[in-house]
Amino acid sequence: MTGTVIFDPLVPLWLVAALAVVTAAGLVLAARRGLAGWALRALAALVLVAALSGPSYRQEERNALSDIVLLVDDRSASQRLADREDDTAAAAETLAARIEARDNTELRRVTVGDAPENRGSLVMGALSEALAELPRGRVAGAILLSDGQVHDLEAAPDMPAPLHLLHTGREDDWDRRLRIDNAPAFAILGEEVRLTLTITDEGAAPEGVTTVPVDIAVDGAAPQRYDVPLGREVTLPLTLPHGGRNVLQFSTPAAGGELTDRNNTALVQINGVRDRLSVLLVSGQPHAGTRTWRNLLKSDSSVDLVHFTILRPPEKQDGVPVRELSLIAFPTRELFLEKVDEFDLIIFDRYRRRGILPSIYLENIRQYVERGGAVLLAAGPDFAGAESIYRGPFEEMVPARPTARVVEEGYRPRINELGQRHPVTAGLDAAWEGDWGRWMRQIEVEPDADGEVVMTGADERPLLVLDRVGEGRVALLASDHAWLWGRGYEGGGPQLVLLRRLAHWMMKEPELEEEALRAEATGQTMRITRRTLSESVPDVSITTPSGDEVVRSLEKVAPGRFETVYEGPEIGLYRLENGDETAVIGLGPAAPVEFERTLATGDVLAPAIAPTGGGVRALKDGLPAIREVRAGRPAAGRGWIGITPRGAYETVSVRQMALLPPWLVLLLTAGFITAGWLREGRR
Repeated sequence: MTGTVIFDPLVPLWLVAALAVVTAAGLVLAARRGLAGWALRALAALVLVAALSGPSYRQEERNALSDIVLLVDDRSASQRLADREDDTAAAAETLAARIEARDNTELRRVTVGDAPENRGSLVMGALSEALAELPRGRVAGAILLSDGQVHDLEAAPDMPAPLHLLHTGREDDWDRRLRIDNAPAFAILGEEVRLTLTITDEGAAPEGVTTVPVDIAVDGAAPQRYDVPLGREVTLPLTLPHGGRNVLQFSTPAAGGELTDRNNTALVQINGVRDRLSVLLVSGQPHAGTRTWRNLLKSDSSVDLVHFTILRPPEKQDGVPVRELSLIAFPTRELFLEKVDEFDLIIFDRYRRRGILPSIYLENIRQYVERGGAVLLAAGPDFAGAESIYRGPFEEMVPARPTARVVEEGYRPRINELGQRHPVTAGLDAAWEGDWGRWMRQIEVEPDADGEVVMTGADERPLLVLDRVGEGRVALLASDHAWLWGRGYEGGGPQLVLLRRLAHWMMKEPELEEEALRAEATGQTMRITRRTLSESVPDVSITTPSGDEVVRSLEKVAPGRFETVYEGPEIGLYRLENGDETAVIGLGPAAPVEFERTLATGDVLAPAIAPTGGGVRALKDGLPAIREVRAGRPAAGRGWIGITPRGAYETVSVRQMALLPPWLVLLLTAGFITAGWLREGRR
C-alpha cells in the first residue's frame, strides 16, 4: 500500500499562477500600508489558490512482479563441434536451476538452431523476438550460451538490462580453413580463369607448418594433389574442360586436433560457355534457301560466319576477262586444309562436286568430323545426282544414302516416335501454334544402321537424319525447302527453333545431349533429370558426401525425359549414376557459413554487450555467480555476472481523496476573511 499527493487543477495552471501573483501583489500593498488584517487575508487567498490547484491524496494497492532473466541457448552446427554441445547443455541446466532458485526471479529459455538457407547463427534475432514478447520493465538481464560466432549482429536489440556471453571456447582450440575467392558463375571455354585459393590456420595451430596439400577434382574425377603455402593467397589458372556445368572441388586433408574439417573443402560450380561460334557456310547452286541460312547465322551475335559460295562454276564461259571477276583470290586451301579445325560447324547447302573443292579437301573435312567437328548437309536435287557430295570421302560419314529420286510433291514434315524423344525435335509441336506449312521437295534417302531418323516427310520418308561419327556429328536434312517456313508459306513453321537446335546439338551443347543425366539444385533439394532415346531407364543411384548410397526411381514426365526429386540430407558433393551416364552436383556450399569461423570469441558480440555493462566469460573457467547490481553500474566482475532488479509491480486498486473539499475551502476562506475584517474593525 502506497500513498502520494497529486494535483489536479480546476483551471489552467497559468490562470492559477496569475491569480497567485495578483493576490501576492495586493497583500504586499496592504502590508506596506499597515492594514492590520493583511495576514488573515493572505491565509484566505492561500486557501483559494490551493483549492484551485486541486490537491488530492492517492492511495494505491500494488502487487510486486518478478524479474525476468533470458537464457539463450545456441544449438547451431558450430556448437556441436568437439565437446561444446555437452558443455552448453550442462551449463544451461545449472544456470537455469540457479536463476529459478532466486527470489522474485523468473527464467525464460530460448533455443536457437541452424537458420535456413545457410544464414548461420541468428542469435540476436531470436533474442529480439523474445524481448518483443516480454514487458521491458521486467527484464533483469540476458545470458547467451554460444561460441560467440553470430551472423546477425545488426539485429541486436536495445537491451534494458545487462547482456552476458558465456562462450564454449578453449585455449587450445584451432582450425584450418580453405577459402576460394573470385569464382565466376560463367567462364568462356578455351580461356583461362583465375581463382584465388587461401588456406589459413586460426587459433592454437601447430607451429612449423609452411605448406599443406590441396586436392583438386573436376566433376568427381580422380583428384590431383598440389602443395600450396599456408596463409598466403595462391592464384590458380584454370581452363574449363567442357561446356555446361563444371563442378570443381578443392580440399585439404584434415589435420589432427583441428575443430572440424567441414571448412577444409570448397565447391565451385562454373558454367562453361562458348565465346564465339565459328561457322563455315559452303553454298552451291544459289536458291531461295541460301538467304535463310545467312539470316539465321548472322542474327546470332555470337556467331562468326564465313560464307564460301560458288557464283560462277568452271563450265560457265561468257568471255568476261578473269582479271575482272575478282579482286582477291578466295583462300580455299587455307580454309579447307589449314584452318578447318578452327570451325565449330560446317554447313553444305545444296553443294555439288564441280571440281572446285578437290577430294583432298573433302577428305580433310571428313577427318575433321572424326576429330570432333560437325557437318550439316542441306540437300537439294544436287544430292541425288551423279555430282552429289555424297560420292567420295563423305560416303563414310553421311548417315543416309541417296536413291537418286527427288520427290516433287507437297507434304507436311512430321516428328516421328524417335523424334519425340530427341532433344533436337522434342516439343517442336508446342513451339508453333497451328499446323505446319508444307514443303514441296524432298530427296529420297536410305538411312544407315547408325543413322537416327527424327523427322519424316512425304510418305513417311526420312527427312532429318542424325549420326555421330568418331568424336564428331553429322546431320542430313533431305530437303532444301525449310525456307518456306521462314517465308510463312501456309502459316509457316518452327524453322528458326529447329535450325538453331540442330546447329547447337551438332556443336555439342550440353542442354541438347540425347543421352544425359543432369541435376538442378534448389537449396537442399535436387531435381534429377534423365534424357534418353530409350523407352525406359533404370533407377538412379545417388552417393551422398558421407559415402552412403541411395537409389531412387525415375518417373516419365515427357517422351525421352524422366525425373525425380531428392532431398539431400547434408551439404556437399553428390554423385549420380544411371546406366552409363554419371553426373555430380553440389548442394549448398561445401563449407557452410557456420563453419567459416569456428573459434569461440567474444569480439563479435562486444558491440552489443559493452553498452549494457555485461561481460564475456569462458565456460571452461567455471560458471560465474549471479549477483544483483543497480542500473548503470558494471554488471560483471571476476567470477560473477550481474542482473538488475527492476522492481516492477502491478496496481490492483487506486483510491483518491481531495485534501480540500469545497465545504472546507468555503469555511476556511470565510473564516479568515471575517477574522481579518474584525481585526481591522477593532483598530
